Amino acid sequence: MALSKAQFWIYRSNSTDVVDVLFNPTQYEMQAGNQYAENEVPGLQNPITQFMGGDATILKLPLFFDTFEAGVDVRTHTSKIVGILDVDSDLHAPPSCRFIWGSLDFKGIITSINQKYTMFLETGVPVRATLDIEMSSTQTMKEQYQEVPRQSADRTKRKTVRQGDQLWTIAAEEYEDPGAWRHIAEANGIDNPRFLKAGTNLTIPRLE
Repeated sequence: MALSKAQFWIYRSNSTDVVDVLFNPTQYEMQAGNQYAENEVPGLQNPITQFMGGDATILKLPLFFDTFEAGVDVRTHTSKIVGILDVDSDLHAPPSCRFIWGSLDFKGIITSINQKYTMFLETGVPVRATLDIEMSSTQTMKEQYQEVPRQSADRTKRKTVRQGDQLWTIAAEEYEDPGAWRHIAEANGIDNPRFLKAGTNLTIPRLE
């Protein structure tokens, strides 16, 4: 089986540059998470936990470079990667990039690079280095909506009130946000949300 060479694809304003790493990584680390908010609801002992959104996935990647046998400055290789942090004059920001290695295809931006040089020629020229790279994933809104289809809050519905239902419980069920009960009240002309009669047909409006 042919060796798969790890690469950075760098998307500059007027070109796409491809940089091969000197040695494939021996490990990498992926970090993901979600954000939640706690909303207090009158009459309830505990707050309602509401999903707010996901954190960007973080790729932590240590890369090793060694040019001792060749006797050349190792920065001829490391600078190609460190240079991704430089601001593109047309983009007015550093370029986005992808790290591609086998089945790993990580699209994002490089947020930090820690450079460590550990071997030098007698002239002081560095010939061995490690770059600890941290990347943050980036996706357009369209890409995210294609991955996570949303069903409850993006279209108008009809719902029959059950015994014991309250507007905030319906909002929590439909929107995952009990505080959105006012949208339902306004759509149905409800002046007093405390009195909700079982069997009433409600319009559940879409959230813009």
